[in-house]
Amino acid sequence: MLRKLTAEFIGTFWLVFVGSGSGILAAHFPQIGIGIVGIAFSAGIAVMSMIYAIGHVSGGHMNPGVSLGLAVAGRFPAAHVLPYAIAQVAGGIAAAAVIYLVASGKAGFVAGGFGANGYGELSPGGYSLTAGFVTETVLMALFLFVILGSIHERAPAGFAPISIGLSLTAINLVSIPITNTSLNPARSTGLALFAETAALPQLWLFWLAPMLGAVIGAVLWKVVCEDA
Repeated sequence: MLRKLTAEFIGTFWLVFVGSGSGILAAHFPQIGIGIVGIAFSAGIAVMSMIYAIGHVSGGHMNPGVSLGLAVAGRFPAAHVLPYAIAQVAGGIAAAAVIYLVASGKAGFVAGGFGANGYGELSPGGYSLTAGFVTETVLMALFLFVILGSIHERAPAGFAPISIGLSLTAINLVSIPITNTSLNPARSTGLALFAETAALPQLWLFWLAPMLGAVIGAVLWKVVCEDA
């Protein structure tokens, strides 16, 4: 178990450092930077590469919602969800701390929103709480659906990380303007701790919606595809 939890810590660190770090450090560099498309691909590539790296050790969840959804689908021990979530949140916080350390090395640095998730005034596009909740729930449900399909024994072998990574890329392309894309409570928690906004009071949404969405996705999978 220690090896699995360590792998999840490292994997989540990598996901947050690359996926969120690209947005904080490179999105607008030197003028237009990598933009939304670049951030989306950074997150997708980070997930894909780390699933290949640690999938055989821990499953490569890197997300409390994914762990919960897999448990609901009967693909992961329910007793392991909490230890995994603790390791994942710790990895997200550690990554956010390192990003902050690096970013603050530039003169005139201001943390501001620090890539944190939000709705209303904290939404990149000014979207409401309802819009954010629906987006995060629906996309997480579909993401979990894709994950379960990709790791099914009848799916093409070796392609699951690619399918999952590209799905996360597509999700980011849709939802960055709405909530800055969470789908991952570990990612949201880490960044909210360093943001100079009201990200922490809004953090509840980015736990509730992804976890609910994961459960919905798992149930849909069991109803539609499990025995197909």
